[in-house]
Amino acid sequence: MKKYIIGLFILVFSFTVAMAQEEAPAKKKDKPVRSPFASGINIDNQTGVIPVKNTLEMLIQHRFGKMGNGSSDLWGIYGAGTNIRTGLNYSILDNLMVGIGVTKKNMYTDFQVKYSILEQTRENTIPIAVTIYGNWAIDGRNDEVFGVDYKFSNRFSYFGQLIVGRKFCDWFTLQATGSFTHYNSVDSTMNHDVFGVGFNGRVKFSPQSAFIFQYDIPLKIQSISEQSDFDVAKPNFGVGYEVATSTHAFHIFVSTGDGILQQDNYMYNTNTVANGWKDLMIGFTITRTWNF
Repeated sequence: MKKYIIGLFILVFSFTVAMAQEEAPAKKKDKPVRSPFASGINIDNQTGVIPVKNTLEMLIQHRFGKMGNGSSDLWGIYGAGTNIRTGLNYSILDNLMVGIGVTKKNMYTDFQVKYSILEQTRENTIPIAVTIYGNWAIDGRNDEVFGVDYKFSNRFSYFGQLIVGRKFCDWFTLQATGSFTHYNSVDSTMNHDVFGVGFNGRVKFSPQSAFIFQYDIPLKIQSISEQSDFDVAKPNFGVGYEVATSTHAFHIFVSTGDGILQQDNYMYNTNTVANGWKDLMIGFTITRTWNF
């Protein structure tokens, strides 16, 4: 009898252990952090955000003239030197986006691609986001602009960037960037290539509102220069306000860069915060997404 009782006990224990193993919850997958930025653009900078697969994103990026004339042209809103870019981006995959845009300044037409290598996760399994971005722009001005030795390839410029970011908490995201700019045709006193670094971020202070900022710095590197004496473009500084919903993001800001396209700002920006508000320009960006 004792043997039967021991056998029954072993059978029940084995069945209980087996059931417990079957009912044990599967390990939770560490998901990407929610909304480090509200859209794929932050003032003039790309963010690490790529909308989910099959999302179409429309952008309108506008820059008014310099504020230096004061109230006479409503601080540049009715002034000369306005610039605008309209663009469309499409997410082929959750981590791959392509896009096209047209900019008023130099009538650039640009083609771009952005790819997310790493996404930061909520439990810090992956503590940072790493994204690469590149574009190819075609200058659409008249042939005469490019001199007597004109070739169609003189119109080309290229921009590549590595973006490393982290959402530190629910209200603060910071990115650092390293970039390379190349123009096929430049003035004889300039370099064709520029390296740069930058920082940009977002500070949320309500569910839909945030403070945004950027600072992009072209680097003066003598060892890669084609010139014995040269100047680089001025840093592009910007601060602004963001309001966002699930499908829209609206930025209004002041910035020193009038180019909108990043390679234009890294190569040609002459405006500086050292001149105070006179070199600043009011701008706004609107993004709208549709998912198919």
